[in-house]
Amino acid sequence: MINSKVLNDYMTPRLEMTAGQLNRLVEAALEEDLGWGDLTTDYFVPANVTARARFVARQPGVMAGLDVARAVYQAVDPQIHFNPTTVDSAILETGQTLATVEGAARSLLKGERVALNFLQRLSGIATATSHFVAAAAGTKARIVDTRKTTPLLRDLEKYAIRCGGGYNHRRNLSDGVMLKDNHLSALASAGIPLEEALRLGKERLPHLVKVEVEVDRLDQIPAALEGGADVILLDNMSPEIMRQAVEMIGGRALTEASGGINLNSIAAIAWSGVDLISSGALTHSVKALDIGLDFEFHSPANLI
Repeated sequence: MINSKVLNDYMTPRLEMTAGQLNRLVEAALEEDLGWGDLTTDYFVPANVTARARFVARQPGVMAGLDVARAVYQAVDPQIHFNPTTVDSAILETGQTLATVEGAARSLLKGERVALNFLQRLSGIATATSHFVAAAAGTKARIVDTRKTTPLLRDLEKYAIRCGGGYNHRRNLSDGVMLKDNHLSALASAGIPLEEALRLGKERLPHLVKVEVEVDRLDQIPAALEGGADVILLDNMSPEIMRQAVEMIGGRALTEASGGINLNSIAAIAWSGVDLISSGALTHSVKALDIGLDFEFHSPANLI
């Protein structure tokens, strides 16, 4: 029976990858792990042994990555049966079965590590995100990610953020404008005032593109507002200074808090009145969720 106790009751997040993109990623991961063959399995496990295995949560958390694990086993052996018993975004309990796989023992063993690596990392991200979301409950602040993702795994990791109840920032540099400290220093070195640069840039940009400006002092805010910034990022400010910044901005731009956000600080930051709270730690420093794969093997004699 599928567990319907999910964080996002109105919908399960959608994995925004084509089947081809996911399959290429999975094939690369399998090639990395299998090399030119699984010597242990191929030389020591008889070809006629079958197995049934259960993915089991060893600790509470939030599910993410079931379709990825399915793709791993389909790439290893299309004859494997992958049967999920929960859904992504579901709240997991210790000892809960997440999915079962059945088929040739050799095939199940060859896909074990890659499937677990994906499930453990993505579920770890979803779980960490859910903790941040819970800590900000009661405020208007949305928890969002950053581009501090594992190379080539960005789409999967941003999907896991959504499974945990968070939201996505830019997917890549072409998604929007974000003038950070180094961009601002480059403008200053050329003698170009921020407000002028913003006005000229917005005249050339497509009308749907948003422009965000990073500030770390209150006296930088007026120029960002005058230039028409859509979002102002408040970098490494205390909650009290953030509260003052939110008041200065007065709804003329969205406000985003960033810089060293953690579970101990997030509640106070959320109550400062910011619209968004971004954290790179949700992807670059997350702890994998403990998920195991428990096997039951069947020799031909067992099947008579």
